[in-house]
Amino acid sequence: MQITDVRVRKVAKEGKLKAVVSITMDNEFVVHDIKVIEGEKGLFIAMPSKKSLDGEYRDIAHPINSGTRERIQSTILSRYEEALDEEDEPIAVDEM
Repeated sequence: MQITDVRVRKVAKEGKLKAVVSITMDNEFVVHDIKVIEGEKGLFIAMPSKKSLDGEYRDIAHPINSGTRERIQSTILSRYEEALDEEDEPIAVDEM
């Protein structure tokens, strides 16, 4: 499985939620609403979830093993950092 596309939507408000991300795998399968969250130990991802009848939140899509989770997380966080860098780059103005 290859992650073939990552789309980052930065969140403008203050708080722990920094971005909402969609990933495409093998140009065939998309997972939306992966969250980039600022935790006590740094950035991490939270997979899409929904509230169950007992009030607990359960992931509706998630990796089966820790190696896959790490690969997805590192790819997403790398693209998030790139998106932040792109925002900080000055806009070139043509001289007249």
